[in-house]
Amino acid sequence: MIKKYPKIELIDLKKRYIDEKDQLLKCFDKVLKNGSLVLTDEVKNFENKICKFIDSKYCLGLNSGTDALMMSLWSLNIGKGDEVITSPLSFVASVGSIIHVGAKPVFVDVKEDLNLDENLIERAITKKTKAIIPVHWTGKVCNMSKITQIAKKYKLYVIEDAAQAMGSYYKNKHAGSFGNISAFSAHPLKNLNAVGDGGFITTNNKKLYDKIKLFRSHGLKSRDNVEIFGVNSRLDSLNAEILSFRLSKLRDVVSKRRRNVRLYRKYIKTDKVKIPSENKDNYDSYVMLIAQCESRDKLNAFLNSKNVQSLIYYGTPLHLHKASKKIGFKIGDFQNAEKIAKKVLSFPHHQYLKESEIIHISNLINQFYEN
Repeated sequence: MIKKYPKIELIDLKKRYIDEKDQLLKCFDKVLKNGSLVLTDEVKNFENKICKFIDSKYCLGLNSGTDALMMSLWSLNIGKGDEVITSPLSFVASVGSIIHVGAKPVFVDVKEDLNLDENLIERAITKKTKAIIPVHWTGKVCNMSKITQIAKKYKLYVIEDAAQAMGSYYKNKHAGSFGNISAFSAHPLKNLNAVGDGGFITTNNKKLYDKIKLFRSHGLKSRDNVEIFGVNSRLDSLNAEILSFRLSKLRDVVSKRRRNVRLYRKYIKTDKVKIPSENKDNYDSYVMLIAQCESRDKLNAFLNSKNVQSLIYYGTPLHLHKASKKIGFKIGDFQNAEKIAKKVLSFPHHQYLKESEIIHISNLINQFYEN
């Protein structure tokens, strides 16, 4: 008799709530009893824990990973007339943040591991280049040895887009500890996730820290002293408390997700699906498991018809979106990114999956390619 499975979610936030309900309610109770929800000790406590986890001198909690990127650029005085090198294979915020500070994004094609090709960076550098934003896509840290070497040679800033890289390491150093400043996201789909939007920056530069600390809270030096005109981008106290709790569980979450990726490698038999590989320099956190699949659209439809939630993540490179037309890129400019974008598909791999469920999904994938 064939076992029937309920819907297998890509990221199961409902199961996470059930698992953590008692502790989450304690977080609610602690914060709400205090009667203060903005820039309290809970926020500072979370920031200190992140500093220790990542090995960074400074951290600032913000309201999103997008704001973390924008404020990183702003703090380095990057703006109109400047160019910033980044990847065409990412979430829109990687480019939107550059646009919103008035600078121009300059794309460099990606490698087979979906990350920025460090060997193509130098040819993209001009007199207007001010920074490189390497995107640690899916939790695989870019080749930061080469990227920081190039940045030093050309006197460029490095802003790590570490939105998907909590729990990721490169040569035994945590993501976010290589650049001048780094931007993280705590969006609900991340492995360190808030109950809503959230983000933070890390840096070893006190001037950047002080600048963003002022800017995130309207530029208020004190309640009646506006030093600069800033914005409201404060991580709230409730999410800070929840993130502190979830940070204590992060290593276990990452370990289970890595185990699940290994199980997919074991049980998927077809060579039509390429599961991400690993190397000795990287410890990948797998915020998302993004495989490269032949006949991707048909496989996606097939899996969803079988109650397995797969997702195209993302099917259009950033340079080919309507919003990018004014930048001046066209089809064919970044051929590897375009080729990969036609194949990418995310499979469920969250920490609550059972091995039997992974076997079931793998069998469906094998069955699809056999027919």
